Amino acid sequence: MWTWASESLVLIGTIVFGNTVTWHMQQLWGASGNFWQWQWTRFLDVVGDDEFNLYVYGTTILTCLLYWAVSLVYVFMDVYNWPRCIRKYKVQPGTNEPVDNKRLIKAVGQVIFNQIVVGLPFSLVAFTFMKRFTTIPDIHILPDFWRVLIEFGFLIAIEEVVFYYSHRLLHHRKLYKYVHKQHHEWSAPIAISAIYCHPLEHLLSNVLPPALGITLTGSHLATCWLWFSLIILRTVNDHSGYHLPGFPSPEAHDFHHKKFTECYGVLGILDYLHGTDTHFRSSPTFKRHVVSLKMEPLRQQFPDAIKNLD
Repeated sequence: MWTWASESLVLIGTIVFGNTVTWHMQQLWGASGNFWQWQWTRFLDVVGDDEFNLYVYGTTILTCLLYWAVSLVYVFMDVYNWPRCIRKYKVQPGTNEPVDNKRLIKAVGQVIFNQIVVGLPFSLVAFTFMKRFTTIPDIHILPDFWRVLIEFGFLIAIEEVVFYYSHRLLHHRKLYKYVHKQHHEWSAPIAISAIYCHPLEHLLSNVLPPALGITLTGSHLATCWLWFSLIILRTVNDHSGYHLPGFPSPEAHDFHHKKFTECYGVLGILDYLHGTDTHFRSSPTFKRHVVSLKMEPLRQQFPDAIKNLD
């Protein structure tokens, strides 16, 4: 399967980019691949190569450290309102300036609980499933570029579907006030609140969507870590409350926290198909839903409409 898929991607790349560009891409990946394989081998020599420890405890440690390392930078800015020049990039100006310390401490405690009490046992169950129903690749040998590319396409599709529908389920009137309402206490979210939520929500909406694809495919450990790292960076950015130049846009998810009833997905594809982004698309916020390449804040480039008082 993977051989056929790899050859197909090479063919598509050749058609789109031409033989010369495709050949150089393959050569570049081959050269860098040797470098990363060497680094990976050295890493395993230091930490060991026990699959259980690496998939279960290693993944938990990696995701927790990355989450806190990035979130605490934003927390520092929110607590001390420094540097001042960053405030102009706030998605919702005037909110959390500074952040309320009591709410912050409450969020920190819930996040730690979710990461350890919910996340760690799930990692154990997911690894057990992978060992029984899939063939886990040799962790000593890094996967090739085409396999990672194909798996990422599958992982992105699975996450979009599972997250969108689980998220909409949590907004059902019979569930919302008991589960999802906790997460929406932050109508203007901050980075640390990305996984501040009820434990059931953390399992259904934060852990399961990105982990399901990894579990079903039996992904290589390195693919698993790369995927979860990107997920952590994205979700922290989406909840950061800042739209910084060069960073992916957090506007859609921030709009969801502000309005509650739109923008349930990650990519926006299912929102568009289900019509759950109608007001978002007609708002000035949608124009700001881009990666800015200018230092001028997007709120200045695309200001909110001024209401007619006549």
